[in-house]
Amino acid sequence: MKTTYIKLSLASLLLLGVYSCKKGEATASDYEIAATADSASAMVSDSVSSAATMKVKDKQFIKTADVNMEVKDVYEATISIEKSVQDLGGFVTHSELHSNVISEDTYNTSNENAMLVKKYQTENTMQVRVPTERLGELLTLINDKKLFLNSRVINAEDVTSGIKYAELEGKRIKKTGENISQLKTNKDKVKMGDENMSEENLQQLANMDVTDNLKYSTIDIYIKEPKLRIAEIAITNTNNIDNKYQFNFIYDAKNAFVEGFYLIQKIAVGLITIWPLLLILGTVIYFLRKKKPVKRKPQTLSE
Repeated sequence: MKTTYIKLSLASLLLLGVYSCKKGEATASDYEIAATADSASAMVSDSVSSAATMKVKDKQFIKTADVNMEVKDVYEATISIEKSVQDLGGFVTHSELHSNVISEDTYNTSNENAMLVKKYQTENTMQVRVPTERLGELLTLINDKKLFLNSRVINAEDVTSGIKYAELEGKRIKKTGENISQLKTNKDKVKMGDENMSEENLQQLANMDVTDNLKYSTIDIYIKEPKLRIAEIAITNTNNIDNKYQFNFIYDAKNAFVEGFYLIQKIAVGLITIWPLLLILGTVIYFLRKKKPVKRKPQTLSE
C-alpha cells in the first residue's frame, strides 16, 4: 500500500538541505500557524534580495539561504552571528571553525630560546536556523560583517500544492483505515492494517518536517579571512638542547667499559654452553694428529 508519495517523503528526509513538496495528513491549522506568523511580522528591508521577505497571497514557501563571504576576523564574526541568531529566536545547528596552517618555521633567537612562526588562514562553516519571518533581518546583519561577498543564494520553494496534496492523501489513508476495519479479521487484514498504520506514521512525520521547515529557515554560512595571519609563539631552542646533551665522553666511556666487561662475560658463558662441541672437536684433532705418519729423514751417502 506504499504510494509514490511516501517514497518521495522518505527520500526527502534523508537528504539534508533539500526540501521537496511533501504530502501528508496535514490539518489546515498545522500550516496556518507558520503562515499567520509570517504575515504578522513587519517587512524587513534586505539590501541584496527581496526573496527572503517575499509574501504571496495563498502561497506558502520553504525558504533557505547560502552565504559565502570574506570577513576581517572570522572568530569575531562567528560570535556576532551566533548572538544575532539567538536574539532573533533561532539556533545554531553546526559551527566548525578551524585554521589552515600554510607554513610553519622555527627561528633560533638565543641558545635557550626560539620563535615558532605560523602563517595560517581561519575559516568557519556554519548552519543556523531562524524563524522564517526573521530571515531578512539575519541576512542583513550577516551582510554588515562582510569585507567581500563571494556569493549569496536565497531559495523560496513553493510547497502550496504539496501541502494540498498532503491533505488529500491524509483523507485517503484515513478512509483506507476505515475500510480495513470493516473487513473480516484474518491474516491479510492484520497485514493491511499494519501497512496502513506505517504509512500514516510516515505521513505524520512528513507533515511535522514540512511544518518545521515553514516555520524555520535554514541558512548555510561560510566565512573566511582574505589574507594570511601570522602567529609568533615563543618556544625552547631544541637544537641547542640536543647539542648540549648529545655526547658526554666520561659517561659514554664508562658505559663502554661496563658494556665491554659484559661482552666478555657473554662470550665466556657462550663457550661454556658449547663445551660438548669443543670437547668433540679437541678429541677429533687429537686422534688425527696421532694417526698422522712420522716422516723419516733420508739417509746420506756417507752412512
